[in-house]
Amino acid sequence: MRRFIQLSYNGRGFHGWQRQPGDDSVQQRLEESLATILREPISVTGAGRTDAGVHARKMYAHFDFAGQLPDRSRLIRALNTLVGPAIAIEDIIDVHNDAHARFDAVARVYKYFVMFGKSPFLSEMAWYCPNGLDVNSMNEAAELLLNTADFTSFAKLHSDSKTNICKVVRASWDDWENDFGTPGVVFTIEADRFLRNMVRAVVGTLVEVGRGKLSRDDFAEIIKKRNRCAAGTSMPAHALFLWDVKYPYLN
Repeated sequence: MRRFIQLSYNGRGFHGWQRQPGDDSVQQRLEESLATILREPISVTGAGRTDAGVHARKMYAHFDFAGQLPDRSRLIRALNTLVGPAIAIEDIIDVHNDAHARFDAVARVYKYFVMFGKSPFLSEMAWYCPNGLDVNSMNEAAELLLNTADFTSFAKLHSDSKTNICKVVRASWDDWENDFGTPGVVFTIEADRFLRNMVRAVVGTLVEVGRGKLSRDDFAEIIKKRNRCAAGTSMPAHALFLWDVKYPYLN
């Protein structure tokens, strides 16, 4: 029977989601922990791949197991003990046997956090920009993403992606209110799919708009060029979160 795992993780100490030879990954931790509890090799398929250093507030993965699982609450507690402090298992969900954590996802949401004041408490989850940014200009440029289909200009070069077509339904900068009183903004982007490095490249280019180095028209021209070299730099990973993954059969 197939189950979904809902989890979150701090990506700082991991070489991304996907298992990598010789490197610690979230997928590897999860598979090894399940194998220890269920006493057989377990393969886990995630909703997508996050790069090294990227966090996940909400990630889903599925696994198959033909035997009798431990009680759900006991299984969650056991997994949380084994996976380590940087990963939290939130839920184990029974799904139909054809459910797929990656292919059934209808939308994914990412957030990128920027702080304008220095904070030792937020430094591991937000990018520090002491000079501020023109948020209105960034939002005007971000609106262009809603009518963009081809995101080649923001795609990682020489990736194995078969298509660079994505449908973005939300892209906006908003004030970021945090409990530490540190001024900042957060960029939220939602799409049916994302390319490798896409969000960090989009944010990096929008930051150039916010700094006055690019105009809205420049941003539009970068999109049209379909050339990664025309876009801005890729932003640091530590401020990026996979915020949500949406499925038609999950709340």
